[in-house]
Amino acid sequence: MLGRNIRSVYDGHGQTIGMPVSSRYVFAPRRQPCLKPPLQFAADLPAISSINLTMKLSYTFSGHESFPCRQFWLKKGYDFVRAGGHFSSNDAIVRLGVGKNMVASIQYWMRAFGLMDADGNLTQLAHALLADDGYDPYLEDIGTLWLLHYLLLVTEHASIYSLVFNELRKQRIDFTRKQVIDFLDRTNRETGINVSPKTLRTDVDVLIRTYLSVTGRTTNPEDDFVALLIDLYLVQRMERANEAGETVYRIESKDRDALPTEVLLFALLHQNRGDSFSFAQLMAGPNNVGNIFALTRNGLQRHIDRVVSSTPDVVFTDNAGIRELQFIRRPDPMVVLEGYYQNAQVFAFS
Repeated sequence: MLGRNIRSVYDGHGQTIGMPVSSRYVFAPRRQPCLKPPLQFAADLPAISSINLTMKLSYTFSGHESFPCRQFWLKKGYDFVRAGGHFSSNDAIVRLGVGKNMVASIQYWMRAFGLMDADGNLTQLAHALLADDGYDPYLEDIGTLWLLHYLLLVTEHASIYSLVFNELRKQRIDFTRKQVIDFLDRTNRETGINVSPKTLRTDVDVLIRTYLSVTGRTTNPEDDFVALLIDLYLVQRMERANEAGETVYRIESKDRDALPTEVLLFALLHQNRGDSFSFAQLMAGPNNVGNIFALTRNGLQRHIDRVVSSTPDVVFTDNAGIRELQFIRRPDPMVVLEGYYQNAQVFAFS
């Protein structure tokens, strides 16, 4: 398994101990998780009908209190809620060991990643991932980070992520902060939403800091380790600024060999009804795997080839230019995900 070095050690009581280490990957044996019946998780995920066919007509911005999700906030939030805590309670600050604004931010990110519902209840997927005997409570596995990225987009509690990966990238793969703000402002005006430029600027800043490390000096040493999804290498900071001196960022389509095919298969099955999916649909459909994971056509084909070669009752056809992935017997997506954490990687690129 490709394991992810722990950035710091969480003691289970709202504190972190030890010093951060490299975010490079090392080979490590996969531990055996406590497995749960897979079908009980399905109801936690957004309904296919609400996220597959069209993008939302209204969007949600702000709520994160200007903080990106930090390395152990999801585990910290999970433990707090499971122990009976409420984010609105007077003792939340003491029990979580953070300031008032960070309490609100942890609550926001628990919802944004689909780990807590609108009523403050933990989802079964949260239990499966973040319990002490769960699949990956400290987010050490690269597959968990890809899964969180996927959930962040399809849950759409934080609309900017889905809009950038699904819509903005159709217009440009290189962009500045101002270009993202202008894009979001146009999108909001088209749907009759009025969001202040300051709110949009903050959302763009948090998005970039979710995928990229902070550059230059910072007064907060934790800022060096804020970028929860940095190891996915989805967003790049270009070396040269544009003519106006603005920093340019890029979300480039790549083959994504580091993306576990099991996680892609989970997303594919969760996103699509039926037993037959066109290559074009998977590549370019809203919230589908090609857009969400910023895949090249070659990269998607490589992953499909590994699904076909390693999964019973799956075929890929290419007849007269019509390319389709077909499941003779459709796997349960949660069984696929469970298998990823239970076993060594099934799909390996040569």
